[in-house]
Amino acid sequence: MESGIVAYGVQIPKRRIKVEEIARVWEKNGKHISKAINVQEKAVAAFDEDSCTLAVEAARKAILDFNIDAKKLGAIYVGSESKPYAVKPTASIVAAALGANTRLMAADLEFACKAGTAGIQMCLGLVNSSMIEYGLSIGSDTAQGRPNDALEFTAGSGAGAIIVGNKKDEIIAQINHTVSFTTDTPDFWRRPHAEFPEHGGRFTGEPAYFKHIISAAKLLMQEAGTNADDYNYAVFHQPNGKFPLNAAKILGIDPKKVEQGLLTPYIGNTYSGATMIGLCSVLDKAEPGDRILAVSFGSGAGSDAFDITVTKNIIKRKAKKAVFDMIKEKEYVDYALYIKHRRKIKSL
Repeated sequence: MESGIVAYGVQIPKRRIKVEEIARVWEKNGKHISKAINVQEKAVAAFDEDSCTLAVEAARKAILDFNIDAKKLGAIYVGSESKPYAVKPTASIVAAALGANTRLMAADLEFACKAGTAGIQMCLGLVNSSMIEYGLSIGSDTAQGRPNDALEFTAGSGAGAIIVGNKKDEIIAQINHTVSFTTDTPDFWRRPHAEFPEHGGRFTGEPAYFKHIISAAKLLMQEAGTNADDYNYAVFHQPNGKFPLNAAKILGIDPKKVEQGLLTPYIGNTYSGATMIGLCSVLDKAEPGDRILAVSFGSGAGSDAFDITVTKNIIKRKAKKAVFDMIKEKEYVDYALYIKHRRKIKSL
């Protein structure tokens, strides 16, 4: 492949709620739950934030921090399962906010938590075929969990934006290869008009997450001619803080290689944003020549895997604020403010 990542941006809401605070309300053992899922707290979107506003802010950072001309964007894709409108594209709102050209391919994508990485693949194809100069893919969600459901402890908010291009002096990370693994596995879903999603409990583990993550990673390494030792960093979708570490162990990857991109313990599961924000965090620290394995997962189910090599351009082309610095900027809310901001009080 001739294309790669030329810019990236992340937006994380500053509000946080601790797992122990949620557990307190439901008279559960918060310390036990936090340890079991390896999640301390999660990011909470405010009353005036949604997946669209987060997507716009992440995209703006990518445009401004890396000096990309928004009018040269040929495609904008927004992956989310928490769209503010049932019928009205978020991608067109993002385009207008960025000042993008009207000669533009734009669409909203949905494949549970891997819609953002699917957008990266689409941008790669378009850039490689010379149909567009730059392609922007965003994974953004303000995830919801039914009160007192297991999801409520992890469902977070955040957005990651990746811009794909083919100018050698701009590419900070070459995407060498990508492959996907897809089956019909109904582990997580939400019906029309249903406010909260449903899930298969333990069924979301072995036959869903692990089967697809591991299969996609092995398929990628087979086609790319690599092995686990070739990678300096690994980023996996992170529904909790333990699954990615277990996936690394199965693949023979040192858990230390996962740490930089493992953010769920601090901001929760950002769904479509999870793998992309994790990848952005790795790019904050990566050095020329470093190799990255990134594998997303979307319930339903499928995984997109990427073999990425960091270039020398990373020395001069960095985000102005690192992801971990954003995570440090926070203020805590109690459960009352949490349900207010997340509109779980029905009269709001």
